[in-house]
Amino acid sequence: MTGGAVPGPDGKLRCPWGLSAEEYVTYHDEEWGRPVHGDDALFERLCLEAFQSGLSWITILRRRDSFRTAFDDFKIASVAAFTDADKERLLADPGIIRNRAKVEATLANARVLADWSAGELDTLIWSYAPDAAKRPAPRTIADVPAVTDESTALAKALKKRGLRFIGPTTAYALMQACGLVDDHLSDCVARGAAAPAP
Repeated sequence: MTGGAVPGPDGKLRCPWGLSAEEYVTYHDEEWGRPVHGDDALFERLCLEAFQSGLSWITILRRRDSFRTAFDDFKIASVAAFTDADKERLLADPGIIRNRAKVEATLANARVLADWSAGELDTLIWSYAPDAAKRPAPRTIADVPAVTDESTALAKALKKRGLRFIGPTTAYALMQACGLVDDHLSDCVARGAAAPAP
């Protein structure tokens, strides 16, 4: 997909990927690119983006409820307390992605984050939000980057603090999903629906 915004069933223009599967329409219109705050909420997005690595996002989206159940709604304190028995339970759960490295990284990351101060993850992630005024709205999908200087720096900062399974591409996907950047196309109905928070 390299084109511009396309009309959906309601005639409104949207990013092409937002119409490529039924589940994407609501996600595109109501979630993607809207500011997300809160340590647990951002931990969930970090985890899901890591699980998505190498897969299509629709694969994760269709399993999100199962992921939330399996990981106790991604409450950092709860996941940090998971035992080896919990790990084996997760690796046997057909409702999630049963990738050992990703499961182990999720548990290890929770243990790291459990020692952080309240709001510390939120503050760190949002400190890498670029100046929206200096980023032109993408006109086509081809104008949307996969990696930026900010995502590279964010991934480096998270790794330095002990977090695993987060590279520049995953970090940028997180930034897009959580509203640090607005990568809805210039003609998309969802463009600017929720301006990035400071």
